[in-house]
Amino acid sequence: MSDANPELRLLPKLVLGLGALLLVAGVLWYGITMEIVFRILRNLVNRPSEPMSFRFILQPAMAAVAAIHDGIKDAKAGRSPYFWTVLRNPEKRVGRLREGLNATARIILLAIAMDVVYQIIVLKTFYPVEALLIGLLAAFVPYLVMRGLAARAARRWHRGESAGQTR
Repeated sequence: MSDANPELRLLPKLVLGLGALLLVAGVLWYGITMEIVFRILRNLVNRPSEPMSFRFILQPAMAAVAAIHDGIKDAKAGRSPYFWTVLRNPEKRVGRLREGLNATARIILLAIAMDVVYQIIVLKTFYPVEALLIGLLAAFVPYLVMRGLAARAARRWHRGESAGQTR
């Protein structure tokens, strides 16, 4: 991967569109009040201890696999750490976020779909913003964290391997 801004593929564009739709629908249906914010936080905290909790292992694990793959590529290419670049480098931020969205779009969609099923079965209602938050928390956040860790580990492993060859 080069540092050039990659184009978003169709699936990531669908994720962005769906995310915007879920956000707008949630605000229109339920509004924005402190009561709503507390309900969202309470529901998010309760989800891992309720039915279908396997998804809180499945989605982060899938995101970790994608992150490790991309982190190793970053290390081989000598690129700066992913999360640090996203936070501190405005020139490269959009391109790096696009890379992450391209890598995690399928996982985010799966997380949203599984949360919709969960909400219908367990909560007997639908909270669009919560589905979006679960998609991002279960897929994109682990990717964001793991990619940098994988790149650092790959750099250290490569340095250790190189040092072993020079002896």
